[in-house]
Amino acid sequence: MSRDPDKPAEDIARHAKRMKSSRDHPGPSPLRGIGTFGMIGWSIAVPTVGGAFLGLWLDHAAPQRFSWTIALILGGVVIGAFIAGAWVSKEGGEE
Repeated sequence: MSRDPDKPAEDIARHAKRMKSSRDHPGPSPLRGIGTFGMIGWSIAVPTVGGAFLGLWLDHAAPQRFSWTIALILGGVVIGAFIAGAWVSKEGGEE
């Protein structure tokens, strides 16, 4: 029964190559998806809530025929959507 003396060296080389490949190209992480979801949520929530507070203050300080609160909430949603879209396109470009 003759064994190839280079067989263990080939096995080690193949194993090292697989380890390097998995280290260089990690698979998608479920935690990254949760982080992305959270970042998008905060990108929309912060401008929206900020617009609501500013709108409430303006409704008392400078009353108009329209509601500052509603207008600035909608403005906050739009600004937040642009921020979230820019962040998603930036993150998508890395992969």
